[in-house]
Amino acid sequence: MHIALLGGIEVVSSGGQSLHFATRKTSLLFAALVLAGPKGLRRERVAAMLWADSGDQQARNSLRQALVDIRRLFPPTDDEAIRVEGNAHTIWLAANADEADIWMFDRNILASDGASLATAANLYRGDLLDGLSFPGEIDEWLAPLRANYARKALDLAERLSLLPETDASEEMACERLAERLVALDPCAEQAHRALIRIFRRRGKTNDAFRQFLACEEALKRELGVAPEEATQALVERIEAPEAKDRHEHASSSSGPPKAGAPRRETEAEPARPVVSIPDKPSIAVLPFQNMSGDAEQDYFTDGVVEEITTALSHVSWLFVIARNSAFAYKGQAVDIKRAARELGVRYVVEGSVRKAGSRLRVAGQLIEAATGASLWADRFEGNVADVFELQDLVASSVIGAISPRLEQAEIARAKRKPTESLDAYDNYLRGMASLYRWTRAGLEEALPHFYKAIELDPDFAAAQGAAAWCYFWRMANGWMTDRQKETAEVSRLVGNVTIAGQDDAVALAFSGLALGYVFGDYEAGSALTDRALVLNPNCAAAWSASGCLKACHDDPDIAIEHLSRARRLSPLDPLTFFMQCFTAFAHFVAGRYDAAWPIAEAASRAQPYYLTGLRVAAASNAMAGRLDAASKHIALSLQLDPELTLSNLRHRVGQIRPAYFVRYVEALRLAGLPD
Repeated sequence: MHIALLGGIEVVSSGGQSLHFATRKTSLLFAALVLAGPKGLRRERVAAMLWADSGDQQARNSLRQALVDIRRLFPPTDDEAIRVEGNAHTIWLAANADEADIWMFDRNILASDGASLATAANLYRGDLLDGLSFPGEIDEWLAPLRANYARKALDLAERLSLLPETDASEEMACERLAERLVALDPCAEQAHRALIRIFRRRGKTNDAFRQFLACEEALKRELGVAPEEATQALVERIEAPEAKDRHEHASSSSGPPKAGAPRRETEAEPARPVVSIPDKPSIAVLPFQNMSGDAEQDYFTDGVVEEITTALSHVSWLFVIARNSAFAYKGQAVDIKRAARELGVRYVVEGSVRKAGSRLRVAGQLIEAATGASLWADRFEGNVADVFELQDLVASSVIGAISPRLEQAEIARAKRKPTESLDAYDNYLRGMASLYRWTRAGLEEALPHFYKAIELDPDFAAAQGAAAWCYFWRMANGWMTDRQKETAEVSRLVGNVTIAGQDDAVALAFSGLALGYVFGDYEAGSALTDRALVLNPNCAAAWSASGCLKACHDDPDIAIEHLSRARRLSPLDPLTFFMQCFTAFAHFVAGRYDAAWPIAEAASRAQPYYLTGLRVAAASNAMAGRLDAASKHIALSLQLDPELTLSNLRHRVGQIRPAYFVRYVEALRLAGLPD
């Protein structure tokens, strides 16, 4: 069994089936029972919390029906350990200690070793019961618990970062946890400190200092305070030029203008009319500041902005303000919120360029205008002699980082929007949010949103491509219920994308992968992914899809190169585990088993319910002589997919290259997969 409450409620049976509760209040009741643990809940208390608007008798009847609904999901069998028990006054949940994430989280944070703490860090996917609203008195009971788990996670991140010795997986777990916590709360100072320590340990002092600046800016913006002494002490030994950059940037923004500097007459500047914001995400790249004191560097500074603007224009789902409109703000001390209102955008990219000797340094950040929150920031350095190569590097890196950040920000915005006012794009975003859970239940929730988006806008290629991707995912995990019908639907969706989505790189990438994997039409699938890369060479999804197809059908070394490019473009991508999985598979088919199994296991840790990852980990371990590890992955695969055998493996892995398939079967037989 698997019960997850951290990051949202999710329950998966021992047979790998996602379980759905009849009503939202039934979900809340089940979550409350998990949180209460063995001490249970008083019947009268929980009835009053959940059904406060009903009379006493009606509340008791509603509680009784909700308990019946929960018990139906957990029939009494020998291997189902979970059950609801109770007496006249109290009800409780009986389950094994390893079946609920919060129970394992609480147990592991009491340990002192890095492995246990890393296990706890990986369990914290987000806020307790994220996405569920709490009616009446239950909010008063659960809100402190949510705050308590957030505090535990902050303490955990700091403890992990302070351990004198950690291996790569433990450090990565700490980094991911700290990044999640900062994303949830930009003022989470303990999480910022953890990231600063990690970057310093790696020798990345620039990254450490940028993290400090992000912390400092968030605290000033949100709370009007400076970082704690413990945080400031972490950056005291970082080289002075970094601090100098910051102070000079601050003085150039707020201090008196230097001789020869552009005039800064913000208050005297007449207000421009406010422009309405379009429905789809909108962005403007403002002129970067030339902080070199060298007017000749203006051409490079402007060139960087033009490159970024042009690259953003290739992203079909973005509304990008033209360069000429954005350059109306050149030479001004720009108020981001005001500029965004006047340009009619939700997001703004700003930055600066500094020349130091023969080196050029470019800094940039992505800002959500309404809140002033910095969604992303980075710095790039290169030689003055390589100015044009540096422009390309900055542009591609900015686009690769911005695309997933914008998508995540837009998904969060769509979640806050009332369901009765959803249009095609918001349905698409909600579908992507459900898809990114990577569970069967998530896909079942995602598809109706994608189809609703298509109903509202029949030419919405992104929604068609995402729906095709869902069917690819259903096949890979053995979730197809009508293979012939669903395969035909993939063909229909991909056909629509090739007509309506000829300029949508992501839709083409998703469709190409579905076509190559589900149908085995590698040539046609590759043609779609190749077109996606021509449209947008900075599209991580297109590089990822191309790498997957090449790993299954073609050259494993080219596959690894393409997947590596995808990861460089989008290092925080929700599909990182997918990229890792097919990188491992490419090493596997190339016979590099010792290189394959660690990457496959990393993918499985990141997404333990991704069956392809489990199978690749089992096969790689088996061929590397690690049969114990291989058998464990097969055992977990069979728990999640009990019908999986060597004879029906083809229905899970698609039409991969025959020689690769033979080796895969041999490895999985060695790992213990039955005939």
